[in-house]
Amino acid sequence: MKAMNEKFSFDTIADIHSCFQEKFGIPRQAGLAPSAFAEIHMRPEYASKEAVRGLENFSHIWVLFVFHAHLGAGWKPGVRPPRLGGNRRMGVYATRSPFRPNPIGLSVVRLDRVLVNHEAVVLFVSGGDFVDRTPVLDIKPYLPYGDAVTDASGGFATDSPVSCLEVFFAPSVHAQCRADVLAGKRDLRPLISEILSMDPRPAYSRRSGPFGTRIAGYEVRWFFREKGVEVTELFPL
Repeated sequence: MKAMNEKFSFDTIADIHSCFQEKFGIPRQAGLAPSAFAEIHMRPEYASKEAVRGLENFSHIWVLFVFHAHLGAGWKPGVRPPRLGGNRRMGVYATRSPFRPNPIGLSVVRLDRVLVNHEAVVLFVSGGDFVDRTPVLDIKPYLPYGDAVTDASGGFATDSPVSCLEVFFAPSVHAQCRADVLAGKRDLRPLISEILSMDPRPAYSRRSGPFGTRIAGYEVRWFFREKGVEVTELFPL
């Protein structure tokens, strides 16, 4: 049989507006931070109400996307997964590393709402692991009978990561969040707690801080203490 050596190109059908504005702090797997929120904005040529007809009846969707923040970085046949402490090497196809021959990601997220009007189609989702402005290649419904394999083996990542760190907030951060809630804005404390309780530091680093990242239009800063993680600052960008 003649070997095929074809190259393919794909259109970006949508762009993700995510609460995660940079890579640091993003959960290492979808579903680990249920409070994470994002909007999937279909591009005009694909913003058809016919294309999403019936999608609102599904609780979850698969999102196929491009690791656009890693474009040009090349791929690595062997990587060091964070779940193994960054000390053991595994084959790239046995991991979900973004450094792949084709930098394509796959995540299942909760579909909270589908907005359709004459100008736009927007999918509101939660529990994602997307950095802001992620390009989307495709969207598919999650099918429990076919996609949930009850007797599957997860290799070196069978068990879900344990949220083992207590997260507490400085008084000024509590005050900022209370003011946001009174103003009708989202309370970011649940999301911040979910992210930091799983310790987003690289496996090779255990320094105490300070650390910071941008989430939903805010700069979040924190330190690791003996008793857990202290969020020391939260201010609008």
